[in-house]
Amino acid sequence: MKFSLHQTDSNSKARAGTILTDHGEIQTPIFMPVGTSGTVKGVHQRELENDIKPDIILANTYHLYLRPTTKIIEAAGGIHKFINWKKPVLTDSGGYQVYSLSANRKIKEEGVKFKSHIDGSFHFFTPESAISIQRKIGADIIMAFDECTPYPCDFQYAKTSMKRTHRWLDRCFAQNEKEDFIYGYSQTLFPIIQGSVYKDLRKESAEYISNKNAFGNAIGGLSVGEPAEEMYEMTEVVTALLPEDKPRYLMGVGTPINLLENISLGIDMFDCVMPTRNARNGMIFTANGKINIKNKKWELDFSLLDSDNYCFVDISYSKSYVRHLFTVNEMLGKQICTIHNLAFYMWLVRESRKHILAGDFISWKIKMVKQLDQRL
Repeated sequence: MKFSLHQTDSNSKARAGTILTDHGEIQTPIFMPVGTSGTVKGVHQRELENDIKPDIILANTYHLYLRPTTKIIEAAGGIHKFINWKKPVLTDSGGYQVYSLSANRKIKEEGVKFKSHIDGSFHFFTPESAISIQRKIGADIIMAFDECTPYPCDFQYAKTSMKRTHRWLDRCFAQNEKEDFIYGYSQTLFPIIQGSVYKDLRKESAEYISNKNAFGNAIGGLSVGEPAEEMYEMTEVVTALLPEDKPRYLMGVGTPINLLENISLGIDMFDCVMPTRNARNGMIFTANGKINIKNKKWELDFSLLDSDNYCFVDISYSKSYVRHLFTVNEMLGKQICTIHNLAFYMWLVRESRKHILAGDFISWKIKMVKQLDQRL
C-alpha cells in the first residue's frame, strides 16, 4: 500500500490524497458503504459498481466469522471472490461488538467472550484470533482488536479500557508479523485510537498509536452517543498529533454534516450504516436537506427523487411513486432510497475532494452545511 497526499486546504486541515492498494486506488476523502455480512444491504454489486461507484466497501469480521464462517470464505478464495467485488475491502476487527453486544459479552485481559446473537453459542475473540480471522477473510485493510467504550463512561473506565486496547494492539502487531498473506495480495493493519471524550486520554492514545508507524491510523469510540461538538473536539485533538503522511480513518461516522466537519479537521476515511439504514426507513439525504418520503406532503409530488440537479445517480422515479412503494411495503422503495443515499454520500465526499483541490473547500462547506441541515 501507498498513500500520496496531494493537497491540504489552506483554510482548514482538509486533505485530498490517494491510497494505492493491490485492488485499486482509493481517492480520499472517501466514504465506505457498510456491507456487514458481505453485502451492502439491498444493493447488487453491479449497482455498487455502476451507480454508486465507491472505491472501497467495509465488512464486519464478527458477523462473517459467524456466518458464513471463515472456512467458507477461505474455500471461496477470500472475500473479494466470495462476494464478487474487485475493489478494496476493509474489515473491522470485532471491537465494535465489544460495545454493541455489551449485554452478551465479557471482557478479560486475554480477550472477549461473546454470546452469539444468532444461536446463543459462545465464542472467544483475542487480538491474535481477530488478526487471523481477518487474514482468512482477506480484506485489504484490517483493523486492530480494541474495546469501543460507551458514552458516557467515567475517566477511570476510559483509561483502563484505553490501556488494554494498547496492550491488545501490541499483540495484534506481533500476530500480524507471524501471519502470511493467504491470497497473494497485501493486507495492511490499522491501529485504533481510543480514550472516550477525555482530551488527555485521546492525546496519550494518539501518541502511542503514532509511534507504531503503521500505514494508516483509525479513531474509534466516537459517534456512540456523544454530542457532535465533543466528537469534533476529540477529532481535532487527535489529528493534530497524527502523522500527516498517513491516512486517517474516523470509524462509524456519520451524518452528511459530520462528514464535512470532520473532513475539515483532517479526516480521510469514513464508514457508517446511516445512509442505508435511514433509507430503509424512508429518510432521503439530498444536497438541499433531508426528506422523509413517507410524509403525506409527497403524495402528489411528481418531481424526481433527485430533482435538485445534482444528479447523484440516474434514478428516474418520482417522490410520489417512491412514497407509494413505502405505503404498500414494497421492498423496491427501500432499494431505491438506499442507492440514492449511498450515491449522495459518494457525491458529497467527491465534491469535497474537488473543492479541496480547487482551494475553496471552506466556503463551499459552510454553504453546504446550511443546506444539509434543512428538513424538507
